[in-house]
Amino acid sequence: MKLIKNENFQRKERKFFRKHTDLLSKYGEVLNKLKTNPFDASLKTHKLKGEFSEFYSCSLTYEYRIICIFLIQDETIVLVDIGCHDEVY
Repeated sequence: MKLIKNENFQRKERKFFRKHTDLLSKYGEVLNKLKTNPFDASLKTHKLKGEFSEFYSCSLTYEYRIICIFLIQDETIVLVDIGCHDEVY
């Protein structure tokens, strides 16, 4: 799978890691797992419901999530948001 980070996500990513530099190595591991197997059990990837029904969520840590869209036919994952549960939902 190919990961896409648009400008909006890159801005959120920079802001997030200014506060959470300790999570950078874990983030790298999560992105590698997303590329190879987006439904790896350790990511806890699941489809969202309601107004976010076109999105999926995966866990960075217990507290922090990454929101993304899967474009299956293009084998592409578009990263949308990163943050704690209350920030991204």
